[in-house]
Amino acid sequence: MLKIDIHTHILPENWPDLKERYGYGGFMQLEHCGSGCARMVMDGKHFRDVAPNCWDPQVRLDECHHTNVDVQVLSTVPVMFNYWAKPKDTADLAMILNDHIAEIVTNHPKRFIGLATLPMQDIELSIKELERCVKIKGIAGIQIGSHINGWNLDDPRIFPILEAAQDLNTAIFVHPWDMLGSDRMNLYWLPWLVGMPAETALSICSMIFGGVFEKLPDLRIAFAHGGGAFPSIIGRLEHGYNVRPDIVATHNQRNPRDYLGKFYVDSLVHEPAVLDYMINLFGADCIALGSDYPFPLGEDNPGEMIKNMQLDDRTNQWLYADTALRWLNLNRKDYER
Repeated sequence: MLKIDIHTHILPENWPDLKERYGYGGFMQLEHCGSGCARMVMDGKHFRDVAPNCWDPQVRLDECHHTNVDVQVLSTVPVMFNYWAKPKDTADLAMILNDHIAEIVTNHPKRFIGLATLPMQDIELSIKELERCVKIKGIAGIQIGSHINGWNLDDPRIFPILEAAQDLNTAIFVHPWDMLGSDRMNLYWLPWLVGMPAETALSICSMIFGGVFEKLPDLRIAFAHGGGAFPSIIGRLEHGYNVRPDIVATHNQRNPRDYLGKFYVDSLVHEPAVLDYMINLFGADCIALGSDYPFPLGEDNPGEMIKNMQLDDRTNQWLYADTALRWLNLNRKDYER
């Protein structure tokens, strides 16, 4: 059965010294240790260690063979968004990252699909890079953050980019970053464990209550980590809509439950009972396999939890590949071997 992992991250093995290139700091760099590992550092401060599977396509292919993953959807690591930087510099770095992903996809067209990154803080530059990337074979969409420098995804300053993505028939993957409440989550890895699910729920709610799905009904958008906390609060959202529409429904008069099935989520929830609930809530045709490869909070063996749930064949087909293909608007025959 074809298996497509929509949530994987990749970096170039090397990229320019960005502080030297742009004249100021705050950017992530990769320092190779000479023993098959590397350190991600920002202004000399250690962020995380990464292994060759973070940059080497052949290592990824070998590991995919071991875990029976046929296709990976490649996107940059969210710390590389750099929405805070000068827009022209973010645009320049986005081109470097996007061209790197495009090269890998070109070299392995049946094994990898690309998602581009954009300088989302600037409408004109984002749309320019989006229009460039959609012409590159194998780039099927874009990855964006759960907010843009504090602008939620219903912000008018972001809308033209989302509209352009819809008009260009481009898929969008939303990944949490720069998590809210991080100043209160200094211990226990809480920004990743608690902040990320909250960020993703906030991004979905902003798009629902802000009327983005109403204005862009053909938008093909997916959210990481099973939609974060959103599935567990849908009842609360609906109740709030019913009892206080004067507060909740100021920009969109439709019940938030009406939007179930209007967007996609990945399967990365680490709990079979939660995924089973999500299948009933969203439908299997709105959930796609996602692992967060190659990072430690991801699923070590992508799809293993789905396999162990002993779901029916049609549900498995949706989760493993068909939802991904529908979200990305791609043909199965192009990836079957």
